[in-house]
Amino acid sequence: MKKYITTPIYYPNGDPHIGHAYTTVMCDILRRAWKARNDEVIFTTGTDEHGQKMQEAAEAAGLSFEEFADRQSARFRELADLLNASPDFFIRTSMEEHKKVVHEWLSSAHEKGILVKKKYKGLYCVGCEQFKKESDLDQRGFCTDHQKAPVEMEEENYFLPLEPHRQWLLKYIEDNPEWIQPESYKTEVLNMLAEPLEDLSISRPKSRVSCGVEFPFDSEQVVYVWYDALINYVTSLKILGADFDSYWANSVHVIGKDIIKPHCIFWPIMLRSFGLPPASRTFIHGFFLGEGHVKMSKSIGNVIDPFETIAEFGTDALRFYFAHNAAIAKDSLITKDLLASSYSVLANNFGNLYLRTFKMLEKYNNAEIPDAPQSEENKKILLGLHRIVGRVGDIRDLSDIQTLATDILRLSSEMNGYIDAAKPWALAKDETKLDELMQVLNVLGQGIKYLAEAARPIMPDTAEKIIKSFETKEPVVLFPKREY
Repeated sequence: MKKYITTPIYYPNGDPHIGHAYTTVMCDILRRAWKARNDEVIFTTGTDEHGQKMQEAAEAAGLSFEEFADRQSARFRELADLLNASPDFFIRTSMEEHKKVVHEWLSSAHEKGILVKKKYKGLYCVGCEQFKKESDLDQRGFCTDHQKAPVEMEEENYFLPLEPHRQWLLKYIEDNPEWIQPESYKTEVLNMLAEPLEDLSISRPKSRVSCGVEFPFDSEQVVYVWYDALINYVTSLKILGADFDSYWANSVHVIGKDIIKPHCIFWPIMLRSFGLPPASRTFIHGFFLGEGHVKMSKSIGNVIDPFETIAEFGTDALRFYFAHNAAIAKDSLITKDLLASSYSVLANNFGNLYLRTFKMLEKYNNAEIPDAPQSEENKKILLGLHRIVGRVGDIRDLSDIQTLATDILRLSSEMNGYIDAAKPWALAKDETKLDELMQVLNVLGQGIKYLAEAARPIMPDTAEKIIKSFETKEPVVLFPKREY
């Protein structure tokens, strides 16, 4: 089966943060799991390089837009590589190929008479780059995401009417209950659709925002950053030359909870206007909070930098933290102490099991896994360990990843308990127990290899090191001791 998985394209007006790393890793884990069952998977990510915030950030940095966009985009690409989550394609909305596709969409909508040009007066949040209704604001009149009051603005823009599609979208959600996951976020979308939808402004006057794709039929207007950005999912497949219909039929967007409205309301309506169905599923996750259970802030000093975290704990340990510790349907806490604790648990369970197993195989059987007929009890243990490999092929969504990570730790702990109970070092001292020793070594050797294969989508380098160590008969250090 052909599958297509995407992160949102990241807005590079600032450096990558831990939330970007999380979304990218979870997409990569899904990709690896699906490939393990022989699906053909395309994974894309990239950077969204237009809009007022990019324009202002480039000016503040004293760089031209091109220089700033190149520098910032490279940082996001670097992070994906460090996370061992390199995409099949990294799109930039500044690419000429993407601008061409955006022009195709706009020209088609214009020719169909779908777009309306009109003057609009409303409250505009620069952080969101969106007009806001009063119901979108908190009691102070602030944007809930950016904690600032929007400014009143009047300008003439092109609009895409949304209300004519609202009942269709409500019916689509009802008929496709797995389209939005988890359920709590689907409820949020339904609440957004409970009242009439305002027209979506899809342009900005070039006099205010010069950093954008110029309209093909109106040189005084540039494309609204979200309309431009969402089309990237189509552009990426086109640039790759993929069979669009086959991949789009099994397409998955993984996004943070702050961009639900563009992905679950704007995007399906945009697609419908262009004669395409919505992506098949949208996985939504919460935010990471820093020390004190509050939003990360440099002034507070609770920021977790992904580059620093990888340097301190390693790529696979961070990937495992994401897989095991992040709450899918709500916000999650991440601190240096929690990362250190997770690292220790991983090292003391999974890492310790591998090291103990290898050393005993090395000491008692030339680092080889012996063939040995098994007792019924040992057969049950091996069957349970083998089943977890099959769990990789059963992964469908983000919660399945967390279940797999939990099971890896649980079985690692149980296998360490098995060693303590079987006492292979005692069996080795009794010549009458050598057959039993070989049985235990067989269980341990096969068991750690099963666990490594199950962990491969989450910790690909660690899994590969374990499997290769049995071929080379050389042990590897998986999670070195660290000073915190």
